[in-house]
Amino acid sequence: MDRVRALLATTLLLASLPAWCQSPQQTVVRAARLLEVGTGRTLSPAEILVVGERIAAVGQAVPHPAGADLIDLGDTTLLPGLIDAHVHLFLHPGAEDLQTVQESVAQRTILATLAAKNDLMAGFTAERDMGTEGAQSADTAVRSAIDAGLIPGPRLRVSGNAIDILGGHEDAMGFNPAQHILSNATYANGVDELITVIRAQHKEGSDFVKIYESGVDVMRDGMLHAPYLYTVAELKAAIDEAARLGVVVAVHATGEPGTLYAARAGVASIDHATQLSDETMQLMKQKHIPAVPTLLIFEYFAQHPANEADALQARALFDYKAREFGKQVKAGIPFAVGSDVGPFPHGTQAREMELMVKYGMAPLAVLQADLINGAKLLGWEGQIGELKAGYFADIVAVPGNPLDDITALEHVAFVMKGGVVVKRPIAGAP
Repeated sequence: MDRVRALLATTLLLASLPAWCQSPQQTVVRAARLLEVGTGRTLSPAEILVVGERIAAVGQAVPHPAGADLIDLGDTTLLPGLIDAHVHLFLHPGAEDLQTVQESVAQRTILATLAAKNDLMAGFTAERDMGTEGAQSADTAVRSAIDAGLIPGPRLRVSGNAIDILGGHEDAMGFNPAQHILSNATYANGVDELITVIRAQHKEGSDFVKIYESGVDVMRDGMLHAPYLYTVAELKAAIDEAARLGVVVAVHATGEPGTLYAARAGVASIDHATQLSDETMQLMKQKHIPAVPTLLIFEYFAQHPANEADALQARALFDYKAREFGKQVKAGIPFAVGSDVGPFPHGTQAREMELMVKYGMAPLAVLQADLINGAKLLGWEGQIGELKAGYFADIVAVPGNPLDDITALEHVAFVMKGGVVVKRPIAGAP
């Protein structure tokens, strides 16, 4: 009788599924645990029924349609696919300025496809690429190839080239001016040029606008000094133009007053956010503007300085950033998770979440920042970031329980994106 009931339940479930579920590909994923990110509740044991590219059912036991594949992942925890809200697919370890000058856009695009695969295999099924660093709109080609299934990679939101002022953070500083080395960003000096650049990038396929709002950073007498690049009025003009096109503006902003100007203007996110005044943090809470801390890139530069002079600055900056991050956590501002991966190896960025825990956040809060806030920031709220019926079947499995040890996220054993398995546990592995 129980078997008859189960078959009847399966029949009724499949008959009620929406159109996107009418697919022959059906899979049941089973594991010892499943983390409900929104509530923090752990489901044990756990099963997910995947039909086509989406989740059809989640529970301790789900219907097993006839012919469905069963993937038993044993003593692991199921999570939504991870999100990195600040990546650079067109960068790799090494001298950043030199690679953007010496490597052709074609070569950098090939490397970007490899970076995308590495990130996906590490469990990052959705990412926001925060500027091609001089490769213009080549990121749209990578995004389109991934969407078409031609190459493996995360779901992508791309900005094209970031936007900067003459002599700003990403300009070709330190080179012989007579050589006319190009900036790693696109110049926009003033409102008219901002609007022109935003329109051009939108035409070329950008999903959002990335603007540099502060830099270059200098530590002096234990304090961060980062000149602002655009006024509030200029940022508002950019945001208004982006809104007309149906997109948002994210900013690189490390210190005051640039971070304050960004909050006043109402940007989508403040990335790096090393130095935030009380007024800035209050505005971020009121307007629901997340900080994307990128602790990992600061740690990496502190550990891999180009020379001893850089080492002193980088170590001082990282120590300062870690202290300020702790204050921001206590202030209760919203966060999303982004690593700034590129200058360090792609596929290693889960350590960002370990650092966020180390310097003040609870593991569940970090996962909620990554998955729930990240899904909102990337414009996929209700589609990714949770394991619920109707969501894309972006699923990862990690050993142990990340609520007990966040470093489990650095050891993703299984990756499914859109119902397609792209990584399985190695046979015989513990």
